[in-house]
Amino acid sequence: MSNIKPLGNRVLIKRSKPQPVKGGILLPDSAQEKPKEGVIVAVGPGKLNDEGKRDPLNVKVGDRILFSSYAGTEIKNLEENDELLIMSEDDILGILA
Repeated sequence: MSNIKPLGNRVLIKRSKPQPVKGGILLPDSAQEKPKEGVIVAVGPGKLNDEGKRDPLNVKVGDRILFSSYAGTEIKNLEENDELLIMSEDDILGILA
């Protein structure tokens, strides 16, 4: 999907499209207070621990996740004319079942 490979404990996320509210009005992300959703498209190798070994991430490619509005850094994916987010695993609030 993307040629970006996250480093350390970072993940690459494709945001889910905003959902219309009752009445068919589509609110911009800035007007919505609830956490954002997305799908993980790439994961880094994990963070180095004190022993010099990598701790694996708790998330994997394909997981649907929740994250706060201010988490991550936006990246423009020119190949697919899409915007992605790269963020630390620590910024992920939860995995949707």
